[in-house]
Amino acid sequence: MGWGLRIFAGTLVLAVGAAGGIGVWGYQRYSAPGPLEQSETVVIPRGSGLEAIAITLGDSGVIGSPLVFAAAAKLSGTFRELKAGEYQFPAGISIEGVLEQMRQGRTVVRRFTVPEGLTSAQVVALLARETGLTGDLPKPPKEGSLLPETYHFAYGDSRAALIERMQTAMTQALAEAWKNRDQNLPFETPQQALTLASIVEKETGIAAERPRVAGVFVNRLEAGMKLQSDPTVIYALTDGSGELGRALTRNDWKFESPYNTYVATGLPPGPIANPGKASIHAVMKPERHEFLYFVADGTGGHVFAKSLADHNRNVTKWREVQQGRQPEHGETSSD
Repeated sequence: MGWGLRIFAGTLVLAVGAAGGIGVWGYQRYSAPGPLEQSETVVIPRGSGLEAIAITLGDSGVIGSPLVFAAAAKLSGTFRELKAGEYQFPAGISIEGVLEQMRQGRTVVRRFTVPEGLTSAQVVALLARETGLTGDLPKPPKEGSLLPETYHFAYGDSRAALIERMQTAMTQALAEAWKNRDQNLPFETPQQALTLASIVEKETGIAAERPRVAGVFVNRLEAGMKLQSDPTVIYALTDGSGELGRALTRNDWKFESPYNTYVATGLPPGPIANPGKASIHAVMKPERHEFLYFVADGTGGHVFAKSLADHNRNVTKWREVQQGRQPEHGETSSD
């Protein structure tokens, strides 16, 4: 007996004693707990017909009888509304529950997180490792065009579509921040602000520091000073591929590139990473102060200075920290 005839036979059995409905016996099987002993994730491929769906659910142990499931879907009128996708079915779910979950399309919500400060090449590498996405791997999009965030998606969504969502989110975030920016900032376009935001993003991961770091770079731009940002050197040396994997040297600071802010004056030609909203906002509303320098303090943050002499003393202290001569907690190191 073919599948069509078996489904028809099953439908007749379920319909016995019913006046146009599932019937008492049929309803008992329809609403009774199913055989699933623990939660199970099942993928229903796009284009699956009722027979394929029933077989997949049966093979996964979600339902006891594909025939009964198919007949119930026919009699309940839900068979044309069942949606493909990735489902997580709870233990003991009934046929009625399965049909309702699939009719509503309550699929598994997956999450893809883009950390702040990655280059576009690094984001694409993350996409390559995300097994829930489909489609060819796109080329790295324009640097700085992807907004770091957590994006929700469904199994089978395309990588290209997710890239487009990241780009749209960045366009919207940048436009909103630009509209609310402070006046008299030393950049003329949103893209220039985005470039500076990417430098701020790479310089500090501490949220409270971002407006202060942005203020240092604003002061240096206004004074006509080179930005002298190490992350721009790393970007130049790696051609935007990611981390350098070693400490910078004095020769690295001399590397000829428009992205190397130890060599070139002003902003680089474009962003050196994909900055998050906090860094974008910090650049649009920087802290106003007189600091022109900063260096790591050994605790994950930075210490700021108004003069080169003070900065040099701070650098000396930082080198002491690097050499394992960090003062005890509460003790002030001397010059």
